Amino acid sequence: MPDNKKIRQLLFILIGVSTLVRAFLAATLEFGNDEVYYYLYALYPDFSHFDHPPMVGLVIQLFTLNLKIDSEFFIRFSSVIFGSVNTFLAFGIGKKIKDEQTGFYAALLYTSSIYAFVITGIFILPDTPQMLFWLLTVSLSIDIIAKTDIAKSDDRKMLLTGVMIGLGMLSKYTSVYLWVAIVGYIVLYNRIWLKRPSLYFSVIISAILFTPVIYWNIENDFISLGYQGGRVNLLDSGLRPDYFLMEIVGEFFYNNPVNFIIIIISLWAFLFKKRRFISKEYFRVIAFTGLPLIATFIFFSFFRRTLPHWTGPGYTTLIFIAAPFISDTVKNKNILFPKPLKFAVNLLIIVLIAGYSQINYGLIWNQNPKYVKNSQIGSKDISLDIFGWKQIGEGFTKLYRQDLKNGNMDSNAVIISYRWFPLANIDYYVARPNHINVLGIGSLYNIHKYATINKKRGGFHLGMNAYYITTSHDFNHADSVYKEYFKRIEPADTIPVYRGGKLVMNAFVFRMLGLKKLPADVWMKKK
Repeated sequence: MPDNKKIRQLLFILIGVSTLVRAFLAATLEFGNDEVYYYLYALYPDFSHFDHPPMVGLVIQLFTLNLKIDSEFFIRFSSVIFGSVNTFLAFGIGKKIKDEQTGFYAALLYTSSIYAFVITGIFILPDTPQMLFWLLTVSLSIDIIAKTDIAKSDDRKMLLTGVMIGLGMLSKYTSVYLWVAIVGYIVLYNRIWLKRPSLYFSVIISAILFTPVIYWNIENDFISLGYQGGRVNLLDSGLRPDYFLMEIVGEFFYNNPVNFIIIIISLWAFLFKKRRFISKEYFRVIAFTGLPLIATFIFFSFFRRTLPHWTGPGYTTLIFIAAPFISDTVKNKNILFPKPLKFAVNLLIIVLIAGYSQINYGLIWNQNPKYVKNSQIGSKDISLDIFGWKQIGEGFTKLYRQDLKNGNMDSNAVIISYRWFPLANIDYYVARPNHINVLGIGSLYNIHKYATINKKRGGFHLGMNAYYITTSHDFNHADSVYKEYFKRIEPADTIPVYRGGKLVMNAFVFRMLGLKKLPADVWMKKK
C-alpha cells in the first residue's frame, strides 16, 4: 500500500493539471447552444425560469461579479472551480468508504468521466452546481444514514443534508432523487431515523429553499414543471426502441466507456458474485442514490427522446462502488494507476484532443462547398454548434454600421428569430457588442425564456424593422418564417465562416422591414 503522503501529492497534481486543462478549454471554446442560453438566466434573474430553477444563473452572476466580466472564461469559471472541488470530494468519499488509495481511484474515475470533466467541469449548465451539491449530499449520507448509534453531530449533518439537497433542487429538479434515496434507505434499512426530528426538519429546510421555484410556478401556471413533465410524458407515446438505444449509447460514451464497463462489472460482482469489497451499508447508500435516477430515464427512453446527461449524477455516484472494486481487484497494492484507470484517463485525453481539434480545425466532416448548396454548408457537422458565432458577430457589426451609415436600417432595429437557439447565440455574439435587442417570435416551446424577455425589452410595435440571421448549419429562410409579419423582406448579406482556412458555414442576414402584424403573447402567465 503506497503511503498516504504520496497519494495526496498525486491527488493535488491530478486536480492541478485537470484545473489548468479545463480552464484553457473554458477560455478558448465558444459557447454551445445551452450555455449561451443560461447566460440569459444571469442577465434576467428571476425566482425560476421556463426551463430550469435559477441556480445556474445565480452562479454565473456570482463568478462574473454580476456580469461585469462576461467573457466565456468567467461565465464558465464556476464550472472550472466546482470541477476541482468535486474531484477532491470524490477522493474524500472514496476514502470514507475504504481508504485513501480507493479515494484516489475515485478521483481518477471522476476526472476521466466525460460528463464530470467536460459537461459539469468546463461547460456552464444546471448540472454544474447540481453536481457540487449532489456530491456533498452523498458525502453526508455516507456519514449518517446507515448509523444506528446517532449522535447530535449526526443530527446536525442531517440538517446540513437538507440544505445541500435544497440547493441541488434549486439547480435542477432531478436533485429530488436525493431525498428518494435517503428516505428509501431509511424506511427499508434504518428506521431509527424516523424517530429523529432532524430528518423532518431537514426535509422542511429543502422545501423552504425550494419555495421561490414553487412560488414562481404558481404565478406562472406551473409552466416550468409542466414543461419538464411533458418531456417525459408517456401517454401519447408508442414504444421507441431507437430512443432507448440512443440513450444507452449516450450514457456509455458520456460517462467514459471504460468507467461505464467498470461500474457494470462492479455492480455484478457485488450483487451476483457476492464479492464484499465494500460494506453492504455503503453499497446500499450509493446504489439507492445512483440507480433510481438512471432507471427512471432508461425507462422513459423506451417511449420518449431523453438526453444521456440527465443520468450523469447517477453514474457519477456509482463510481464509489467501482473505486473499491478496483482496490479489491488490484493484486499489487502499491499500484496507484491500474490499467483500467490508465485506459479511462487516456481515452479522455484522446476525446479532448480530438474534440478540440475538430471544433477549431475541422479535421473531419468538412464538406466541399463546390458540391453543397450555400444554404447547406456545414449542415452535418455537429462541431459547428460550438464554433463560428464570433466570426458571424464580426461580420454583422460591419454590415450594421454600413446600414446605419447608408440609411438602410434605423438604430432602433432589433434582431428576431424563431427559436431559443440561435436566439441566445445571436444575443451574446452578435447583438451584445452592437447594443441591439434580440426578440423571439414563435411558439412558447420554441422561444422559451424569450417569451418574457420580449416584454422586458419593450416588445413589438407596428412598423418596426428587424434583422433575421440564419446559418447554413441550421438553415431556415426568412420568408418561410416571417413573411406574414413584415411588409418586405430582403437579403442583406452573407457572412462566411472559415475554419482552418476553409469555408465551413455561411450566415445569411436578412432585413425585415415594416412589422405589419403583432405576434401573439405566448407567455401563459396567471391572470
